[in-house]
Parts: sequence; structure tokens; C-alpha cells
Amino acid sequence: MTSGSHGLPLIGTGDWNDGMNRVGIGGRGESVWLGWFLSRILKDFAEVATSRGDVERAARYRGELSRISGAIEQSWDGDWYRRGYFDDGTPLGSAQNEECRIDSISQSWGLLSESAARNRAERAMDSARTHLIRRDARVVLLLTPPFDRSAMDPGYIKGYVPGIRENGGQYTHAAIWLVMAVASLGNGDEAVELFHLLNPVNHTRTPADVERYKVEPYVVAADVYAHPLHPGRGGWTWYTGSAAWMYRAGLEAILGLERRGGSLSLNPCIPSAWPAFTIVLRHGKSRYEITVENPEHKCTGISEVELDGVAVDAASIPWSDDGGSHFVRAVIGEPAARTQHAGA
Repeated sequence: MTSGSHGLPLIGTGDWNDGMNRVGIGGRGESVWLGWFLSRILKDFAEVATSRGDVERAARYRGELSRISGAIEQSWDGDWYRRGYFDDGTPLGSAQNEECRIDSISQSWGLLSESAARNRAERAMDSARTHLIRRDARVVLLLTPPFDRSAMDPGYIKGYVPGIRENGGQYTHAAIWLVMAVASLGNGDEAVELFHLLNPVNHTRTPADVERYKVEPYVVAADVYAHPLHPGRGGWTWYTGSAAWMYRAGLEAILGLERRGGSLSLNPCIPSAWPAFTIVLRHGKSRYEITVENPEHKCTGISEVELDGVAVDAASIPWSDDGGSHFVRAVIGEPAARTQHAGA
């Protein structure tokens, strides 16, 4: 929980993007993204501390969460959040920059942290859509414009050719976070469109696609080029944690299934055109078949859930390894309104 002159965590010699290893080389540079990330960590661990009776630690984490969230809001750039600050206080990821005017992860993590002002987070995502999604090349950029000729010295990221890897190409890890952020807004149509855009199978549908993509269609590529001479060409494969994140984006952010201790949570965000979907989940020797119906063609919202014919809470569906077969039926729609009695 370090803090620089803007009240943000110090970036040191790189945060998630280790290619930005000179932004804080002097020990004073700061990271907006790391602030969002730390906000989520503090929020989650304050709950852990509370559950264990560590009231003092929980209060400290919540106080730091409030301070950091407030500091990040001061880094609002007008249409999106800045990426950070160099040692000398020069903004990074700002409209006033010639290069790296907008960076993806500062926008997506405003939502994923659940700490950003909602109106700003939605506006930042609109900016990300406008500047970072390139449907013609089928890529979702990490940042734009890429580093090239400006005086900024962010680090070895500038050693990559513009449009390659972290330097203005698609870095798939970050692109998946953008998909998850879109899903958190409840837009299942867009979330699945972007998921399909990232899916390597869809980069190799035709011989021309194969010639353009050039790498395996059955493994997620760490990066995809946006360089004008090689748009849509796959980069490093068999290498990336992006595969695990893509699995989570599909299973958790879109299909909405999460394990929470001894229960399951179901909160899908799917395309309105989907009539239904089914998940088969094994838990030890047990088998759970989960069917989600969408009769009203909505993207989100669970109106009812049953486990083996008994109504249960969508946020806490019991599951156990009892060796049996179980059936979960859920319906997407508006939850039934509670009846209010007179005088209540």
C-alpha cells in the first residue's frame, strides 16, 4: 500500500505491464491500474478479515480502499481514466499524450474493481470501444496509439515495433478483461461478440484466415498483431495465462457460474437471442446438470432457480459430493416482485 504524490500506488519497475519498466524507475511513478487492482484486493480481504473477527485490520483495509478510490477519481482524464504517472508527474494514458493516449486495463478494471464512479466507468468503456476495438483486423488493442517517436520513455515496451505485442497490439490477457467488464455492464450481446472476436477458432475459418493468423486455432495466443503489414497475425502461443482467463470469461462472466465455498452462484450475461444453455458439472462423484432457460430473450437477471425441484437462491445453490445426479433449472427474467402487506 505505497502512495505517490497523486495518492496512487507506486508502479516501481512495472505493474501488470512489465514492459512499462521505466515509468517509475526513479521510485516516484504511479499506477492507476494498480490502484483499481488493489481496491478489489482490499475489498475482498476486508471481508475475509471481518469473517475472522479481525476488526482492526478490516477497518484499515476499508479506509485504504476509500482513500485509493478517491485518488483514482482525480485521475479522470475527461473521457477515460489515465494509466498512471511518470516519476516527474507527467501523465501516461492521457488525451494530452501523443502516444498511449488510452490504455485498456485502466478502463476495464474501473468496473472489475467495483470501485469506480458508475457514470465514469461506463463512459470510459465507451471510449475503450471507440479507440481499442478493431473489428476489421479482429483485435482488441491494449493501448493506442503505440509508442514510437515521442519523447516518452516508458521502458522496453517501446522496443517493440508499433502494433506488435504490448506496444499497441492485442495483448489477449487484457482483451479478456475488457470482455469481462462488458459483461459486468449486463450487455450479453456485446460480451459474446467480443468473446467470439478473441476465440482463435474464429481466426481460422477459411484458408485466407489461416494464412493471415498463421498460428494454432486450438490454443489462445498471448498476442495478436495490429501492425498495418500484419493485421490479425497471431503471436506467441502455448505460453499465456490468457487461456485460463478466457475460460473464466466464458464460464463465469458469460454463463455466470461461480463456485463460492460450498455453494454455486448463477448470474449469466448472455446474448438475448440464446433460448437456453446447459452446463454439466462434475463434483467428485456427483453430477450436476444445470439448464438455464431464456423465454423472454433477455441478457441478464434470474427470476427463479430450482435444485431437484426445490426453489433455491441463485446466489447460493447448494452442491455436494454425495455421489448422486442433480438437476438445476433456472429461468432468466425479472425476479418476481415481493407482495407488500398493508402497513408494512
